[in-house]
Amino acid sequence: MSILSSIGRLATEFSAARARYQTERAIHALPIELQKDIGWPEAADAKNGLRLGIGSWAGAK
Repeated sequence: MSILSSIGRLATEFSAARARYQTERAIHALPIELQKDIGWPEAADAKNGLRLGIGSWAGAK
């Protein structure tokens, strides 16, 4: 594996993690009722103040 393919793979993983993060932020901006309607898994935890992170950008698979 060349260095360029490694850099490309890391860039792809970073891009996917960033897209997941932006989607999560958009969903968390919705009211709790809408989050429940779409089946967002953390909607119930939002009332308790619990929030799980998405993990590190390179290792969250």
